[in-house]
Amino acid sequence: MPHDHSAHEQSGHGRPEHGSSGRGHHHHGGERGLGMAVAINLALTVAQVVGGIVSGSVALIADAVHNLSDAVALIIAFAARRIARRPADGAMSFGYARAEVVAALINYTVLVVISLWLASEAAMRLIDPPEVAGGIVMALAGLALVIDLATALLTWRLARESTNIRAAFLHNLADAGSSVAVLLGGLLIWLYGLRWADPAITLLISGWILWHALSEIVPVIRILMLGAPPEAEAEAVRRAIEAEAGVEGVHHLHVWQMDEHRASVEAHLVLADGADGGEAVRRVKARIAEAFGIHHATFETETRASGCAGTGCRIGQV
Repeated sequence: MPHDHSAHEQSGHGRPEHGSSGRGHHHHGGERGLGMAVAINLALTVAQVVGGIVSGSVALIADAVHNLSDAVALIIAFAARRIARRPADGAMSFGYARAEVVAALINYTVLVVISLWLASEAAMRLIDPPEVAGGIVMALAGLALVIDLATALLTWRLARESTNIRAAFLHNLADAGSSVAVLLGGLLIWLYGLRWADPAITLLISGWILWHALSEIVPVIRILMLGAPPEAEAEAVRRAIEAEAGVEGVHHLHVWQMDEHRASVEAHLVLADGADGGEAVRRVKARIAEAFGIHHATFETETRASGCAGTGCRIGQV
């Protein structure tokens, strides 16, 4: 009852080194942009907090807190990215790539807490709107909009390959939308004296952050809970395997995401009488790789006559 180990060599127990194949300059340049984005967001946070206090704008302070969370998220993402590139070892045989997933969970959880806090602050101010200096609000919101768009550009390259950086990239686009909202609030206060516009817009910002964080945290939790990739649910994988010639059944089937980029599958294959186990495993692996993009696979073969090799399992069980 052979085990298939070739998938382990193919996957290398980890992602390719980021600096390989002439891509080192690309990644170092992207990470320098990440550092610049952190510095810019920290400077903007200080300016917005001071401006919010001077002008009395809770919306401006809300935007500042969101910018601070973006800077912290970028720092966490950068640290996790460095950890994730460490090669597999005896303690972490799958490698350290899940460090980025853990960091993403931290970032999104913090965003949820921040959004709820902002909503409570805005609700209290909506009951008794304070005086707000609309001109200062508009000036700093305009500056924030420019910086948010610049930060998004700085993180765009790395966003295509990392869930952490992608989240930061999307957050900055959300910040740009928030800055537009704050600009509108400042304009309404300046033109018409609508003091309730500032806390009302803060509620909209809070709702936007909450919606964004909750929608992005779901796939992160799915990975940490060893869920199958959405495109490779266990039943779909089962059907693909059982369609292969020489395979009569599948049990002890497990499909899970190891990290953002890699999935794994293991199963017991019940072979037809006379089927070649090695050839059947090779065909099944090729089908799974082609249909679902899964290259990390371990299969154990058996027949109905031999029974299941696993302790306490039986033919036909999941």
